[in-house]
Amino acid sequence: MSGVPELFGSYVFNDEVMRNKLPKDVYKSLKRTIDRGEDLDINVANVVANAMKDWAVELGATHFTHWFQPLTGITAEKHDSFITPTGSGKVIMDFSGKELIKGEPDASSFPSGGLRATFEARGYTAWDPTSYAFVKDGSLFIPTVFCSYGGEALDKKTPLLHSMEAISDQAMRILKLFGNTTARRVNTTVGPEQEYFLVDKEYFDKRKDLFFCGRTLFGAMPPKGQEMDDHYFGTIKPRVAAYMKDLDEELWKLGILAKTKHNEVAPAQHELAPIFTTTNIATDHNQLTMEIMKKVAAKHGLVCLLHEKPFAGVNGSGKHNNWSISTDTGVNLLDPGKTPYENAQFLLFLVAVIKAIDEYQDLLRISVSSAGNDHRLGANEAPPAVVSMFLGDELQAILEALESGKSYDGSEKKTMEIGVHVLPSFPKDTTDRNRTSPFAFTGNKFEFRMLGSAQSISDPNIVLNTIVAEELKQFADELENAKDFTKSLNELIRKTIKEHKKIIFNGNGYSDEWIAEAEKRGLLNYKTTVDALPHFVDKKNVELFTSHNVFTETEMRSRLEILYETYSKTINIEALTMIDMMKKQIMPAVSDYTAFLAGNIAAKKAVSESVNTDAESELLTKLSDELSELYKKEKVLEEAEAKENSVDAYETAVYYRDKVFGAMQDLRETVDKIEPDVASDFWPVPTYSELLFRV
Repeated sequence: MSGVPELFGSYVFNDEVMRNKLPKDVYKSLKRTIDRGEDLDINVANVVANAMKDWAVELGATHFTHWFQPLTGITAEKHDSFITPTGSGKVIMDFSGKELIKGEPDASSFPSGGLRATFEARGYTAWDPTSYAFVKDGSLFIPTVFCSYGGEALDKKTPLLHSMEAISDQAMRILKLFGNTTARRVNTTVGPEQEYFLVDKEYFDKRKDLFFCGRTLFGAMPPKGQEMDDHYFGTIKPRVAAYMKDLDEELWKLGILAKTKHNEVAPAQHELAPIFTTTNIATDHNQLTMEIMKKVAAKHGLVCLLHEKPFAGVNGSGKHNNWSISTDTGVNLLDPGKTPYENAQFLLFLVAVIKAIDEYQDLLRISVSSAGNDHRLGANEAPPAVVSMFLGDELQAILEALESGKSYDGSEKKTMEIGVHVLPSFPKDTTDRNRTSPFAFTGNKFEFRMLGSAQSISDPNIVLNTIVAEELKQFADELENAKDFTKSLNELIRKTIKEHKKIIFNGNGYSDEWIAEAEKRGLLNYKTTVDALPHFVDKKNVELFTSHNVFTETEMRSRLEILYETYSKTINIEALTMIDMMKKQIMPAVSDYTAFLAGNIAAKKAVSESVNTDAESELLTKLSDELSELYKKEKVLEEAEAKENSVDAYETAVYYRDKVFGAMQDLRETVDKIEPDVASDFWPVPTYSELLFRV
């Protein structure tokens, strides 16, 4: 490996490369497009495209692709060669500005929620210059948005960019009220921590459920799980360490700021954490990270599992979304700061976030909803399905003092004046974060912990950006017309705290007591995806997204349709896989073992009727009864799966949740009860012991 500074970003058409490869005037024009959103002149685009092509060819690229993020949750790419025929029967390597700016991939096979029919194949990709192009696997990858002929968004990037514009516009209004004349834009930043499991490929290949579903549909707990707490931050096994080393190098080549790696709580579970960057780039980088994690694992004879709950009974995998707001001048608006000016500003942004989380609990829950994440939320060391906020004891006490108008005794800490004489002084919050909270303040950012490991971070960040933009808009509308800014600011902060403090909870979010308390407070508890999704198109939510030009109502309803379909299809695939494994693996194995036991009993009795066969007979009887139970439950699942015929997406999702998934759980319970009683030579699939502990 070359030196890390030389390696980092070496396959990225980043600012340094652009500065070196482009004429000065072209570079400046492109920077204005990137920084200010100005239109890109086609002549500039042609120069950029040619420089980008030459650079990519130097790195071994022969093709280019418009890389986009359809509503599948993964990325899509179609590769075209740079070759262009000449009149002499030869070819040249060519790439035009038109090819850089726009592509026309077939859009008919991507989920659209009814926005377009299958026969309407045309879709458009448009270059997103705010996210750097890169070279991978012999192709130049150009990050793009993806839309229909009529302009409807068919991807996860377009609304994300709209939401970033929305929060920037409204935050700038607030900053101007505080006399900020230097900032030109506000960006949200994200650092998404990525949890994952590594299993041996040999064992993976023998498990149809892992292959088709990404999670185990059966599996009894091994003698040891995570109860000893000895895996978290423990010594990294050599094989895993080699994987992590290769992964770091591949990510660094693509300019991905992979910073931290360690063992997670569950056996065979690990985590990778990057340094934060702007939300748009962070989203692109996280999609790349998940892809590369899987590819690198294959080189080491491993499989990287990104499902939210691949193994029952142990820690699931999440994605902690560390979200903050910063100006283009480098000021973090969620940092309490050291000056009166900054503290007053901080308080206003803080209460805007508090109000947003309280008023739009439903959208935050919806943004992390999936069939996979339903297994994780509320389970082992995962936040509950109830949305709440953690601020820490100190900051909570400060808000209580602000609400009551009383002074805050922070004499043991260094105090900082907030710049509004009516409001008390307060120290910078130094408390530990609450790992049980779904949405925790961690000093200068919020950690949103409900995301599932496999999902795109686009959806939750679209929601976060938009809901905070809405609250900042309301604040700006009020304060811009205030006759006495200081007085109005004081009253606004106090009023907001009083009306929305119910969302703040600093205790143990894993406890049953909190769920009961949350209900008393009137907080929402959508336990499953199907409970949450209908509220996506509630009137207030439609008004929110349409007013900030993030979604049209049509786009929202189409996405809801896709979410329902994805949920139902996921459980359908799991049910079919379970039926297949039952018929071809589990029941034949149990039958074979009972036949083996019966043979042993018969052989012993043939020697002498006095030979004691109580152990074999008892086990034979038990397994035979359980096999009969297994057969009946498999038939119930098979019938339930076959009966679904509703044309309504919501009704279909409800059916799969209540009938199909319920039958799957019943069947699993019996299989997991049988597994410990069957000899290992007869059990047809690798066990949890092998999957979790033999890497």
